Amino acid sequence: MSDVTDRIAQVGLEASTCTRCDLALTRRTVVFGEGNPETPMVLIGEGPGENEDATGRPFVGRAGALLDKALAENGITRKHVFICNVIKCRAAILEGSRLRNRPPRVEEIEACKPWLVTQLELIKPRVILCLGGPAASVVIHRAFAITRERGQWFESAYAPHAMATLHPAYVLRLQGEAYDSARRLLVEDIAEARRKVIEAKRQAPRTLFDLAEEEPS
Repeated sequence: MSDVTDRIAQVGLEASTCTRCDLALTRRTVVFGEGNPETPMVLIGEGPGENEDATGRPFVGRAGALLDKALAENGITRKHVFICNVIKCRAAILEGSRLRNRPPRVEEIEACKPWLVTQLELIKPRVILCLGGPAASVVIHRAFAITRERGQWFESAYAPHAMATLHPAYVLRLQGEAYDSARRLLVEDIAEARRKVIEAKRQAPRTLFDLAEEEPS
């Protein structure tokens, strides 16, 4: 394994016993993230739900299946990217005898944010694709409006290029033409992110090693 892969694995191990907020009291698993730590593109959602909490993997269940299909339509698999969430534990409220998903609280996001920051500092992605407005409000800017700013490129503190698309779970809540339109936007935004990765690679400044390889022997 590479140094980055090793370090990501070590940080994931440290996060697995995190008690920085009260979500540690109700979670089953810390959902740290998965994929390729050497990738130029990271996908970030808001937080794990019931299925993710049970499996320890981000974006599984129906939303995960839709995301996988949208990635596949662009020739991408989970091995090509890194997928994670802003918070690593399921935010839930007890209703009767069952836990129900709820939006994470500000203090929970702040407590968990160092894990995300560490991931991004290690991976150093060229492109971040936020899945939904809540992730974009953490990664891009605090007042992010998904309806107005979806599909636009921003410079982030964590990557030179950051954009937000619709969350797969939101797409699944729609029906008929609204669903078809939203699903198409998700696929198109992933395609745009892929194009931006290619563009960023071409524009990457040459290093001394690149220049040395070009010198005649």
